[in-house]
Amino acid sequence: MYIFDENDSYFRSPGEAIKVPGTLTLQIKLRRGEAANPRVCLYPDGEVANEVKMVYECATGAYDVYKLELKIESKGLYWYHFLVDTCSGGTFAVPEHPGGAFQITAYTKAGTGPEWIKGGLIYHIFVDRFSGDGQLRLGPGAVPRNDWGGCPYFQPDENGIMRNNDFFGGNLYGIIEKLPYLEELGVTCIYLSPVFEADSNHKYDTGDFMKVDSAFGGDEALEKLCKKAAKKGMKVILDGVFNHVGSDSVYFNRYGKYDSVGAYQSKNSPYRDWFTFNDDGTYEAWWGIELQPAVNKRNEQYKEFLCGKDGVIAKWTKKGISGWRLDVVDEIPDILLDPLCDAMRRENPDTYIAGEVWEDASHKIAYSVRRRYFLGGQLNSVTNYPLKNAIIACVKDGDISRLAYTVDSLCRNYPKDVLDSLMNIVGTHDTMRILTVLSGADLPEGRPAMSFFKLSDDELKLAKKRLKLASALQYTLPGVPCVYYGDEAGMEGGADPFNRVCYPWGNEDKDLVSWYKKLADIRAKHSCFADGEYKLVEARDGLFAFTRGKGKKRILTAVNISDKTRTVTASDFSFDLLRNEKIDALNIKANEVGIFRC
Repeated sequence: MYIFDENDSYFRSPGEAIKVPGTLTLQIKLRRGEAANPRVCLYPDGEVANEVKMVYECATGAYDVYKLELKIESKGLYWYHFLVDTCSGGTFAVPEHPGGAFQITAYTKAGTGPEWIKGGLIYHIFVDRFSGDGQLRLGPGAVPRNDWGGCPYFQPDENGIMRNNDFFGGNLYGIIEKLPYLEELGVTCIYLSPVFEADSNHKYDTGDFMKVDSAFGGDEALEKLCKKAAKKGMKVILDGVFNHVGSDSVYFNRYGKYDSVGAYQSKNSPYRDWFTFNDDGTYEAWWGIELQPAVNKRNEQYKEFLCGKDGVIAKWTKKGISGWRLDVVDEIPDILLDPLCDAMRRENPDTYIAGEVWEDASHKIAYSVRRRYFLGGQLNSVTNYPLKNAIIACVKDGDISRLAYTVDSLCRNYPKDVLDSLMNIVGTHDTMRILTVLSGADLPEGRPAMSFFKLSDDELKLAKKRLKLASALQYTLPGVPCVYYGDEAGMEGGADPFNRVCYPWGNEDKDLVSWYKKLADIRAKHSCFADGEYKLVEARDGLFAFTRGKGKKRILTAVNISDKTRTVTASDFSFDLLRNEKIDALNIKANEVGIFRC
């Protein structure tokens, strides 16, 4: 009775987020004699719909085409659907499911991402576990480990608390020593897990925002890393953990470690109003974890501490960092997120601001509030978990349609600058190692059993094959690949802390490392991966193929997850970039990938 495809520019143009003021052109085809009088119901988020009649455009075959140009003047999230009359006297809606609507993201130019991130490669390092310089600079309460590569402590102490206080000796000086390796991998941006002073090895329990932890080399080491990395064309970004601090911090000082009057110690503490205390002396903690008191993000003093001219953001930008990944950004209200982002851009207009979001961030609702991350002035990137999950579903479970839908929706809902700046992840410090996930192995229950678990030879072989497919998608789809340290070396492991073991220097999977270097080389040599348009070519019979580029300069990526050779029905592609040879046909063998240029 009708034809409308929001992923087809014939029916919706532009097929992406709209920069305001802008125009959205919609067309719909109605079968003649069955449906007529289409209207578009457009409504800003949370408001009443405005019904606008579409105009007859032309006839094509058995269909009549109707058109409407919608003027979008103000930034915000908009929704629309169609109402169509049937010739039998009824009315139906498009989309037809109850409450259905199509999304429009309308944004301003302000807050779009820096050009330097596009086309690059991010490498995420968990500092204590990547590389050290042979020196341990541990503070009180830290437990030194002299068995690099050993299993991290995973049992709570006698009080039932997970201390995460064992240190293998990775530090910023160790990263400096490995810059040549990162350069060979094609890395252009180093993303560090938290580096500020804290008791734990993960440093998400900040003790002092104004100091780099001595175990990692202190302030001097970070400055040196930024300078040395810059000489190799690499930027450094930090993990900004601004939702909570450590209970053993200069601000809270529950155990009297610091020479300060912490909020826990006295109602007269200058930090008291940073936190929320109950009448019985207990306090609000992040996700109920007492080691991490939650900060009142609406407190003006805390805001000034972070965002002021002598604040946290200013200090570390002046030290040489180029951006931030904001931890659990959905817990940072706009009243703090706005000045945070303003401060970052004030200190460095080309700063990269990525937020940790696990869903489609364009319409994210957090704590009953619709977030406006991409509408202008806030984030220019997020952690791309929707793509991560869709890639896994594709290469592990054979769900090609989910991947096609996910990429289409990201291209449609995210501003183009955001899309090209996304942190495209497949493994992270918060999830199981991607190799373990892709193996499909039955994992043992409980941490003690998991601590001894290793993939069998057959499981590892299958996982590696799938990882090559997954990483090819990660490197060639819109966005910036973000490699979790060691994924390229064949590291495996379950959930935290088994996904945070030491990098296996000298025992890397050389085949995988070589594969990642090849992908990076292809990506670096072809500018279409920086901002080229995405176009789906095929998503059927185990084959997922798409192009990136503009005009005649295009690259085609094809992933075959079936057990038979598949042929891509596309023309003009005559050179195989992975094998460095000319080709006559786009034949992709079972469980392999092809990357081709015209």
